[in-house]
Amino acid sequence: MSFFGLDCVRKREPELERKLQANDREFNLSFRYATNAIKTSKYNVFTFLPLNLFEQFQRIANAYFLVLLVLQVIPQISSLSWFTTVVPLILVLSVTAAKDAIDDINRHRSDNRVNNRKVQVLIDRKLCSETWMNVQVGDIIKLENNQFVTADLLLLSSSEPLNLVYVETAELDGETNLKVRQALPVTGELGEDIGKLADFNGEVRCEPPNNRLDRFTGTLTFAGQKYSLDNEKILLRGCTLRNTEWCFGLVLFAGPETKLMQNCGKSMFKRTSIDRLMNILVLCIFGFLAFMCFVLAIGNYIWETNEGSGFTVFLPREDGVSAGFSTFLTFWSYIIILNTVVPISLYVSVEIIRLGNSFYIDWDRKMYHANSDTPAEARTTTLNEELGQIKYVFSDKTGTLTQNIMVFNKCSINGKSYGYVGDDQRPEIFKSKNAVDFSFNPLADPRFVFHDHSLVEAVKLESPEVHTFFRLLALCHTVMAEEKTEGELSYQAQSPDEGALVTAARNFGFVFRSRTPGSISIVEMGNQLSYELLAILDFNNVRKRMSVIVRSPEGKLSLYCKGADTLIYEKLHPSCSKLMDLTTEHLNEFAGEGLRTLALAYKDLDEEYFDQWKRRHHEASTSLDDREGQLDLLYEEIEKDLLLLGATAIEDKLQDGVPQTIEQLAKADIKVWVLTGDKQETAENIGYSCNLLREEMTEVFVISGHSVDEVHQELRTALNAMKPETAEDSVFLSEAATGKGAEAAEDEAVSGDYGLVINGHSLAYALEHSMELDFLRTACLCKAVICCRVTPLQKAQVVELVKKYKRAVTLAIGDGANDVSMIKAAHIGVGISGQEGMQAVLSSDYSFAQFRFLQRLLLVHGRWSYLRMCKFLRYFFYKNFTFTFVHFWFAFFCGFSAQTVYDEWFITLYNLMYTALPVLGMGLFDQDVSSSWSFQYPQLYVPGQRNLYFSKRAFFKCALHSCYSSLLLFFIPYAALQDTVRDDGKDVADYQSFALLTQTCLMFAVSIQLGLEMSYWTAVNTFFVLGSLAMYFAVTFTLYSNGMFLILPAAFPFLGTGRNSLSQPSVWLTVLLTSILCVLPVVTYRFLLTQLCPSINDKVMFKARQAKATPPPPSQRTRIRRTSSRRSGYAFSHAQGYGDLVTSGRYLRRPAVPRPSGFANMGRATTGFSPMGRSAGYSPTGRPQNAKAQNVEVTSLQMYRTIQEPAL
Repeated sequence: MSFFGLDCVRKREPELERKLQANDREFNLSFRYATNAIKTSKYNVFTFLPLNLFEQFQRIANAYFLVLLVLQVIPQISSLSWFTTVVPLILVLSVTAAKDAIDDINRHRSDNRVNNRKVQVLIDRKLCSETWMNVQVGDIIKLENNQFVTADLLLLSSSEPLNLVYVETAELDGETNLKVRQALPVTGELGEDIGKLADFNGEVRCEPPNNRLDRFTGTLTFAGQKYSLDNEKILLRGCTLRNTEWCFGLVLFAGPETKLMQNCGKSMFKRTSIDRLMNILVLCIFGFLAFMCFVLAIGNYIWETNEGSGFTVFLPREDGVSAGFSTFLTFWSYIIILNTVVPISLYVSVEIIRLGNSFYIDWDRKMYHANSDTPAEARTTTLNEELGQIKYVFSDKTGTLTQNIMVFNKCSINGKSYGYVGDDQRPEIFKSKNAVDFSFNPLADPRFVFHDHSLVEAVKLESPEVHTFFRLLALCHTVMAEEKTEGELSYQAQSPDEGALVTAARNFGFVFRSRTPGSISIVEMGNQLSYELLAILDFNNVRKRMSVIVRSPEGKLSLYCKGADTLIYEKLHPSCSKLMDLTTEHLNEFAGEGLRTLALAYKDLDEEYFDQWKRRHHEASTSLDDREGQLDLLYEEIEKDLLLLGATAIEDKLQDGVPQTIEQLAKADIKVWVLTGDKQETAENIGYSCNLLREEMTEVFVISGHSVDEVHQELRTALNAMKPETAEDSVFLSEAATGKGAEAAEDEAVSGDYGLVINGHSLAYALEHSMELDFLRTACLCKAVICCRVTPLQKAQVVELVKKYKRAVTLAIGDGANDVSMIKAAHIGVGISGQEGMQAVLSSDYSFAQFRFLQRLLLVHGRWSYLRMCKFLRYFFYKNFTFTFVHFWFAFFCGFSAQTVYDEWFITLYNLMYTALPVLGMGLFDQDVSSSWSFQYPQLYVPGQRNLYFSKRAFFKCALHSCYSSLLLFFIPYAALQDTVRDDGKDVADYQSFALLTQTCLMFAVSIQLGLEMSYWTAVNTFFVLGSLAMYFAVTFTLYSNGMFLILPAAFPFLGTGRNSLSQPSVWLTVLLTSILCVLPVVTYRFLLTQLCPSINDKVMFKARQAKATPPPPSQRTRIRRTSSRRSGYAFSHAQGYGDLVTSGRYLRRPAVPRPSGFANMGRATTGFSPMGRSAGYSPTGRPQNAKAQNVEVTSLQMYRTIQEPAL
């Protein structure tokens, strides 16, 4: 155990099989299983200092300053005091350590909150309240409604009929719809009898801890019998118990061994690519520094040997100091003097700039979400510039791209289209601003909103087609109803699609009320009716439809079917051909708006035929041989000659601005990969809705193989289609070129736009070592990639794969616990503070409330942060190299004696006072163009991805520029002062005057250069630049004054130098000449570059200047429509097997007590409304909307109409 009591995993042999006994702690402790405490923190009291210092000294510059500090305490070689290095070094280390400590304390607090939650544990034959951290494997615990599941449990018993429990798994897989789990009958008999539960001594043998959320294998041995255990009997940590009074469970896995924690991944020490480049450059600088010092030391040896003997008469050497030893001391003296090539102030300034840019993110009102009162938050301050270099975005779907809310928006009934999407582009007269009033229906869901009044009018007019349409929706499903208080219905739907459809039927007067294994009770327009449920023809991924066979209260047999339109159309009666054409038009319109569509059909059945079919169905369902195949054939037989009713259109509501954001990111050459736990069709449909996949794409490849060979062949086929000429050859950079252990895959160009969709089981094979490069290469050639049914660990593996082989910066964004491992694995992790808890936010580097804020985070804050940091580094190296190289040239004129060219006070204050604020101002306030121009031209983001602003090449260009400037700054003042006299004939060519002139020229040169670098001048920047120059002169005259000399003569030797030199016109002319010659090549080069080869930044800045700083109008957020023949299939998040569960009665809650319907009779006698909208015959196209479709055959439903429809 650690100091905090959280380090609970003891080292032991790898576990091959878990064995445990209920209620036997002594037996289970012998296996040394983990306790239920978790630990996400990095440090404790004892490890903080060594571990944190170890991490900080991974930054080579910190290690360098430590070495420099050791050298400075040696008096023979140091000409500077030791505290000039130790104070800033301790300051930098302390600030960073304090920030890391605060972060880790917050993690400890979070861990403690979780570990100290209370749960009831069965100990010594009684229920005791225990903290989570004290729960052990083999304990029996009691959970109550709305409680989090404490550990991975085997469900023993529950309060619900047939020992069912309902759990919400949003923290695990992002799905908010409820899942059902059921205990074994043998353990269900234990109930809540504490005595029986305490006597339970079952032995469980199961798989060892792993990260597979969808699979569990094990056995329970109890009372001499062995029972099989699977995933349907397990409650996983991270789930929440819903609609279940209580349940008891046996702890199988605890703490870090639970499947949730196994998927969390490890916290990584994240550094930006600029940090990594800086480490390399600092090494190069150290090498160059050693080379310069070696050259100067050799110069010292030659000078001492040839010239130095002549000075020993009046400057005798110390005892034992030879020319060789003098050379050795000179080398180390120059190491100290020239150390300003990498001053510690560089790292202090970097941290300040990063902190400032983090505050900009925190303060950005345009990233504030008012509805949830959630501002954006930069949880990490060290990664801002990395936001300007993102190449790959890995996104979760549910809760990140979508709201996980299904909304019934449109439908087509008997050739007429109803409804509209709120932001659709339609004439305003067609879009009634007022929502439909459902007050006529006391059982309506008040949250349901629909805007087309003509549909509710058709219901009130008792249109048979409309009534049958909604009757189908009320009967053909596997939803469970719960009504705890009169009239307050709540539906437990296995998929949110079904919930939306049943809720729509409920509001339009066809209320699903309750069900038993053999009946469905609904309220039709105020009348309580009970339909006999004779069969459910269940959904599966091949059929993509479901049907129910019911007998109405009048005794009529009917089959109602809903599913994917392409499959329903194959089963239609020929008489529906023209109605099918009209419905297809509507389906295309719905699909073009990104809605999820279903076709609805029905048929009346003959009693005699059904009896014979039912007998064969029973035989097939009890067959041991090819049961599934026989049932499918029977389903195909009865689901034919159907009569088309219409279609539904459900919107899986995207978060605001998702399509526009993805489009903007694509224009910025950022590739978006969606990694989701949802089914393939769900994810694919959302891909089209959010503009990730587009109909105009050349091809969308689907990888769904179930073996290594199948997946390999599908990947090869896709690769051949995209690049037939090079499909057999993978293009990689050599290991030597990348400097890494792994090869790096080059970016390849491909003609055409492609998409890739891959299933979870196929992805498992694709991520194997032998195939991962084929998968990566295929995926990287595509514009969009969607990975479906992936586990949290697979999400992290995909991110790691791209990081391993692509020289690109990655960002992962998600909102649930299932996204934590992906967020930790990426270079940048972003958490959405949504409906699925705060797990993702707690593990993230940045957080906000909506996916759409990602474009502002990257295209504005990220790009500006990267641009500012690069400009800052280029300028900082320029000013310091220029400053240092002057020392180098001076060494050739001072006998290589390690004499400084500047006044020591100038050396001390140069980075601390004279040049600190101007460069900080540029790093905090500079921007090339405004945010609106950044959005209008997302291509401005591309240079950051290519490292064009700061790279090794840019660094060496900066060094050459500094070398040129330093030559001018030394030799022009040197030549100007040689043989020069004052106006009064006195000499000015002394060392102190030369030092003052050189440093004054340096100050002007670097200040003008800063002005050339700056793109955006503010009052603050101007004040910093001019104020720094004013500060230089004020401090210089003060330090060179008589008063300072009288106080400390040894510390202020430059008495009167300022008055003596700066009063001479020749000095100012020299300053002017030097400054002009320093900046002239820069101005010339930039002018020619802008005219002959302008960059995207140059072009946009020119446009912005032409617009006279008037920002372009903000782009209107219009709904992105697509015309498409592709339509979604049935209830994509639906799962197979729920039909059997319903009819078996194992899925049922307690039967509802009989209730009055609560409806007023809203039949044809209802009066007092005026037809409007489509019911009044209005159509924006001029066609009569309320009339029957022309030349459409009369269906059998219409033949049963008994009341004539009056003319309107």
